[in-house]
Amino acid sequence: MTTLDLGGVVVATALPYKDDPAAPAGLAVDYDRYAEHCDWLLANGCRGVGPNGSLGEYSSLTDDERRRVVQTAVAANQGRGIVIAGVHAPGAHLARGWAELAGEDGADAVLCLPPTMYRSTPAQLVRHFEEVAAVGLPVMIYNNPIDTKVDLTPEIVAELAQIPNIVAIKEFSGDVRRVLEIKELCDIQVIAGADDLLFELLVDGAVGWFAGFPNAFPAESVELYDLVRAGEVTQALELYRHLVPVFRWDSRTEFVQAIKLSMDLIGRYGGPCRPPRYALTPEHAAQITAETEHAVRALEAYRAAHPAASVGVA
Repeated sequence: MTTLDLGGVVVATALPYKDDPAAPAGLAVDYDRYAEHCDWLLANGCRGVGPNGSLGEYSSLTDDERRRVVQTAVAANQGRGIVIAGVHAPGAHLARGWAELAGEDGADAVLCLPPTMYRSTPAQLVRHFEEVAAVGLPVMIYNNPIDTKVDLTPEIVAELAQIPNIVAIKEFSGDVRRVLEIKELCDIQVIAGADDLLFELLVDGAVGWFAGFPNAFPAESVELYDLVRAGEVTQALELYRHLVPVFRWDSRTEFVQAIKLSMDLIGRYGGPCRPPRYALTPEHAAQITAETEHAVRALEAYRAAHPAASVGVA
């Protein structure tokens, strides 16, 4: 059985594209820019990166692109952190195949949803995750009932936790009671999956954060995580309140476009998305812009009040 601490701030990496008329939707993956982004996140204190998550638009990639994204993340990592590759797929045979390739390409662990286009029963979920775990890499199962219509309840999680190599769960149900319920039933690492519930989930005992908005605010996000884990909840809550208005977009349909826009606004490249994700409405873009700019101003005041706060890498 393989074990691995999957705690810390692991960033579900956004994927940059560049214009190319010959590529799908006229957008080619910009691997050089992606490698630089992974490097920047790690330099700003993040524990690791998560290629090919929903934020990484895995379902819009060709098979060759999807594999090369993992290879790029591993090469950029250079052993400084961990790489948790998304292996989401409609069926276990496909998810297992992606897990096998992730292992060959140097990923440290995999993140796996239930079957993405089928409402599996609990028994079918066991078979699905057994197949993925049989590859031998540590597996973080992913509970996202909003998208998959399948809820990995604490009782199901306790059953899945008995499968060798399943070591963690990314919890994205929106129910803050889940952390304590899961910990009462089994010994599995619970990882916060929703940016706008991070504080609450960490206080309840989550040990990590598989995160979206650290693509734009990595150093501040690492500081927030470290403060809560150290029990400095008053200062952590002060920092969290500055960030949570924009963090709420992580739980909305337009989260990929929102995070990429926030990256653009703070001077990082976010850029466009491939279909089925199209440009934000003017109203949404204006709201995200206002909330991101508010966060930037508030963080400047926060750093002035707490000069020992993380500064980050430009």
